[in-house]
Amino acid sequence: MKKPLSKIKHQIKSGKYYIFWGACTLAVMAGQIFVGAGYRSMSQEVKDLTEIITIRMEWDELNQRRGTGNSPYMPMIDPEDYIIWESID
Repeated sequence: MKKPLSKIKHQIKSGKYYIFWGACTLAVMAGQIFVGAGYRSMSQEVKDLTEIITIRMEWDELNQRRGTGNSPYMPMIDPEDYIIWESID
């Protein structure tokens, strides 16, 4: 028994249809992965840049305080100035 020509054409057409849409799906997925990787890289660069800016601002503030004598660090205290508590029995 031979299949009718219209049924064979229909099956050939549907095979090409699925191949086309499968290829389109793969292309879209590959594009999404590419964009996602680029976004991750860009966000890391922005994070590094903001960290560098923060460090630079803190460094400038430290240098400014050192120049005016207002050091952000606690002054050194002479150990003899400490009060030592003695226990009395």
